[in-house]
Amino acid sequence: MKKILIILAFASIVVACSSNKKTEADLKAKNDSMKIMKDSLKLDSFQRASTLIEEQKRIEAQEAKEAEEAAVLAAAARKSTKSTNTVRYVNSPSSSSTSAATTQSQKKGMSSAAKGALIGGGAGAVTGILVDKKNGRGAIIGGVLGAGTGYVIGRGKDVKSGRVQK
Repeated sequence: MKKILIILAFASIVVACSSNKKTEADLKAKNDSMKIMKDSLKLDSFQRASTLIEEQKRIEAQEAKEAEEAAVLAAAARKSTKSTNTVRYVNSPSSSSTSAATTQSQKKGMSSAAKGALIGGGAGAVTGILVDKKNGRGAIIGGVLGAGTGYVIGRGKDVKSGRVQK
């Protein structure tokens, strides 16, 4: 009887130890798979962020090119409008009042302030989504802050180019 009890105790210890190793292996496999999944999600978010950064750089390069073209056109327009943007005083013989006739050229396209607000809003929204855990809140806050900052920078460019007066 003593021998049977010892054999049963030894068998239960062996069975208990072998099943514990299986659960440890399962836990390790789960942890490894979770780590791989987190790494792949991080990699995916980095790829999205790098794609967005490349898109922003492309847009900025295009805007810089458009700004250079606009500056050249504005300089040419200023040269041509200096002669046409004059005030002529005409004295009419019938009345002694003076009338002023002015001609001004219309400026076309979006202002730098509007472009800056749009680009800043988009960049801010994307940054807000990436930074904040709650995507909607981060997008709204980032979009508003980015649009405001972009507007201020664009307005400064408009003032420098002479599009608007202070």
